[in-house]
Amino acid sequence: MIRRLALLQTFVAVARAGKMKQAAHELALTPGAVSQQIRQLEEAAGHRLFARTRAGVELTAAGETMFSALAEPFRAIEAVDRELGILPSHHVTVSTTPSFAATWMVPRLAKFARRHPDIEIAVETGVRPVDLKREPVDLAVRHGLGKYPGLNAIRLVAPELIVVASPDLLKNRAPLREPAECLAFPLIHDLNRQDWPLWFEAHGVAAPDCKKGPAFSENHLILRAAVAGQGLALVRDIYAEDDVRSKKLVKALTVNWPVQFAYYAVATSEALQKPAVRRFRDWLVEEARQEL
Repeated sequence: MIRRLALLQTFVAVARAGKMKQAAHELALTPGAVSQQIRQLEEAAGHRLFARTRAGVELTAAGETMFSALAEPFRAIEAVDRELGILPSHHVTVSTTPSFAATWMVPRLAKFARRHPDIEIAVETGVRPVDLKREPVDLAVRHGLGKYPGLNAIRLVAPELIVVASPDLLKNRAPLREPAECLAFPLIHDLNRQDWPLWFEAHGVAAPDCKKGPAFSENHLILRAAVAGQGLALVRDIYAEDDVRSKKLVKALTVNWPVQFAYYAVATSEALQKPAVRRFRDWLVEEARQEL
């Protein structure tokens, strides 16, 4: 029984992470041990639970069925662990993007710690949107238009994104004046390919094919691709300052920033019933308001 429970715990960890290596780190196991446990569980189940992809692994139909049955029970077990002190009772797990964590959240966390020394914050970063109803994450900070059905969302900050390009890409072309005109160029994306679609939606532009083009996991790679003339890039203004100053890049379009396109603190109603989660969410809002 204990052995089977360990296999199921490994399965849930891999399903949440989408990567064997990340799950292994969380479980304090080797990737080989995790792979072996998943193989044992698949043999017992009689079918494949995961399919390998270029990015990691994804659930098969059978795996989705199993994860749907196990996600909530394991969340309940983890909640009991916190109550028993196996995990801190004042522990808040936050998910956000690497860039937001590095440039906005992490530099401010010392202030929160001074105000609430009894609350422990664990920050997880990644480009994959977590499922707050199924994964052991209390709160997420997401970049979008604030449309998160079934979740509580509150606007935090709206750092401006600008459209930049290599001067050579724009040479002998009429200046861009409207967001829709960007569709005439190749578009360079972040890894989850969400910023351009949301940007066009915020400007009221129908752009069903705007997810095409190269994608990169880091802002500096997006900028290098733009400098190389591979397309238009949508990036934070502060990230492009040096390249714009040296004229390797130019602002391709100047438009008013859509205020609804921002970072939002998102959580389930159940998570916000925990005082620690609610205090951290309220503190994020307070910090954001100081920038207005």
